[in-house]
Amino acid sequence: MKEFLKNNILPLLVYFLLVITAIAYLNLYGKENISLYLNRYVGNAFFNNFFYYITYLGDGRLVAFMLLAIMLHNVRLGICSTLSFLSATLAANLLKYTLFDDVNRPYFYYQYLMNKSQAINYVEGVDLHIHNSFPSGHSTQVFAVLMCLVFASKKKSFKLLWLAIAVLTSLSRVYLSQHWVTDITAGSFIGFVFSLIFEYLIIYKNKFPKLNQSLGVFINRAGNTPK
Repeated sequence: MKEFLKNNILPLLVYFLLVITAIAYLNLYGKENISLYLNRYVGNAFFNNFFYYITYLGDGRLVAFMLLAIMLHNVRLGICSTLSFLSATLAANLLKYTLFDDVNRPYFYYQYLMNKSQAINYVEGVDLHIHNSFPSGHSTQVFAVLMCLVFASKKKSFKLLWLAIAVLTSLSRVYLSQHWVTDITAGSFIGFVFSLIFEYLIIYKNKFPKLNQSLGVFINRAGNTPK
């Protein structure tokens, strides 16, 4: 465990600093005010396009291709990432559709409760949802997968790159008025926790060592195994 902490101390510190900052701002200003403040920046062509496309990294359909790519690169890491994704997604959906099924999204809040829909900037082409806001599924899924890559990467630069992509994908949900900061913070934490669990159970405990190779090499070696 000491070796794990030593290798991942920087991304872990960065992530928890972001979570603490988010919680602090939520306590000071509230999710509605934070969302309104960030909405002032919606309309910039670069940011609109950037967040419109990066948000798809948290979509389950694209995540499936990401998991396939990871599996092709390293079978054991692919299994770890897939189990993390499936478990985190299940947990998030259970929360979203049971305990927190009454939490509405920003679009519903501003249009139907505050009657401020005309004052809110929206990104063209985004299909806005109105219910089941907490937690963010996109944030959960992208963190569940990319944190596995953070832990697996040898170089600090790659660890920070994967973390940055996960954070920006989560922020895109607020920028696009699909979620509150509370939603993406909780979603990211769910994904983080499950990635940590399966990192420990599979990678740290060195389970399935024979699968610690690319899918092509594994298939080739399996085919050449004497019968």
